[in-house]
Amino acid sequence: MKKLLWIAACAALIAGGPSLAANPAAGKEKSKTCAACHGPDGNSAAPDFPRLAGQNFDYLVKALSEYKAGERKNAIMAPLAGALSQRDIEDLAAYFSRQQGLVVKY
Repeated sequence: MKKLLWIAACAALIAGGPSLAANPAAGKEKSKTCAACHGPDGNSAAPDFPRLAGQNFDYLVKALSEYKAGERKNAIMAPLAGALSQRDIEDLAAYFSRQQGLVVKY
């Protein structure tokens, strides 16, 4: 049984799924700051702010990490992402990636 669980865990990591340590419930709590621009569940009503709901976990981790490192430039996101730990980034990505994305026509 342990061998089967080990194989399943390795397969999940290879597939690029959410980190086993990522906590979507913690991400929801941490997302309160994000709600001002991206909406409470990641479905922004404003075309100037991207919708985060339903985005791929790995994409969200990469984007936040790039804002934190200064590889992506945005005057609003840089200081916000700069204050995040790797755990915060993964928790936020786990939360937003599990939200239902809405199709909105502007």
